[in-house]
Amino acid sequence: MQKNDPYQALRYKEFNTFLIVRFALVLAWSMQFVAIEWQVYSLTKNPWSLGLIGLMEVIPAVSLALFAGHIVDQKEKRNLLIKCVLAFLVISTGLFLATLPEYANKNSLYIIYALVFCGGLVRAFISPTIFSLLALVIPKKAYTNGATWSSSTWQMAAVLGPALAGFTIYKIGVHWSLCLIVGFALIGLIALLNIEKKPIHNPKIGEPILKSLKEGILFVKNEKIILGAITLDMIAVLFGGAVALLPVFAQDILKVGPEGFGVLRAAPAVGAFLTMLFSAYVPLNKNAGYKLLIAIFGFGVCIICFGLSNVYWISVLALFFSGVTDGVSMVIRQTIMQLKTPDAMRGRVSSVESIFTGSSNELGAFESGLTAKLMGTVNAVVFGGCMTIITVVSTGIAFPTLRKLDLTDEDVE
Repeated sequence: MQKNDPYQALRYKEFNTFLIVRFALVLAWSMQFVAIEWQVYSLTKNPWSLGLIGLMEVIPAVSLALFAGHIVDQKEKRNLLIKCVLAFLVISTGLFLATLPEYANKNSLYIIYALVFCGGLVRAFISPTIFSLLALVIPKKAYTNGATWSSSTWQMAAVLGPALAGFTIYKIGVHWSLCLIVGFALIGLIALLNIEKKPIHNPKIGEPILKSLKEGILFVKNEKIILGAITLDMIAVLFGGAVALLPVFAQDILKVGPEGFGVLRAAPAVGAFLTMLFSAYVPLNKNAGYKLLIAIFGFGVCIICFGLSNVYWISVLALFFSGVTDGVSMVIRQTIMQLKTPDAMRGRVSSVESIFTGSSNELGAFESGLTAKLMGTVNAVVFGGCMTIITVVSTGIAFPTLRKLDLTDEDVE
């Protein structure tokens, strides 16, 4: 057996540039989402308004996902990503202007929600584009290691983004925090210009869109391992989306202010990031199915502990370990996606995945806001954790092939 090289993908220059791009964009996006959450809840003091943020983003993201996947498979990936980043810069600048102190009132909510909606349009394209570009900056033999480092970079930015947002909101306010976000997005754009244009591997350029979309959907449907993994993750995130209610916990339950909010927001990402670094040295491919089910079960337990806690450090620990378990799930899922998706279909398959897993974050935020309004914040979080556990147990019983999944023989030479 070939010795595992934890730095295999990092030995390719363009992949390192790709990581800089991804880090800058995720940092900007995660900071922006936290700043918006804080601004909206500060204006409304209503958890339902936090749910609406997720709804405003998920509607366009889901509606355009399949169409976006078709476009991504038909177009050159680097230039398409440049267009996505430029669109993100326009949205971030709009939010910066919408949060000017003289306009910071409930009327500005409509502008914020509209810009979040536009962000959902951009996200429909940016996610499959990044997934497809990753496979073009490293050789196939480095896909597994590249997916781990790419996910780790994503998590590192997701760690720093909320913490930095909490700190900057405290020091300079939401308005100037959004100005800083524009700067990070510009850094990502500049780095992206240093990646060469890539060939289009799709042999069916100009294929009718309906036929193309059907092909992508059928591929995911027939690839049972991909379908099972992303479905399980979707349900877990949908019902375990306690993160959307963190402003309520920070301001009204734990009473820790914006800095404490930043720590709470970052805690899951810290746990996930450390898990991903560990997985670069100790791959999770062996008995991947059991590890996936156990990890998501543990995620549900952590969410319940967080919901029941009114002690700050216990809440931070619960969120940290929810990130650890979520990191295991993400590494296994991304490994499955990279190894089992043909180059010509990466855009469409990633778009189908984004409907399942990416949109579930926003739908989870909407579900959390709705259940918090109906049954109270704490009860809503505990309910979500319980539903996650029930889902994992029933899935493990109903799909024995998922339990037996092993990826040790799937590495591409």
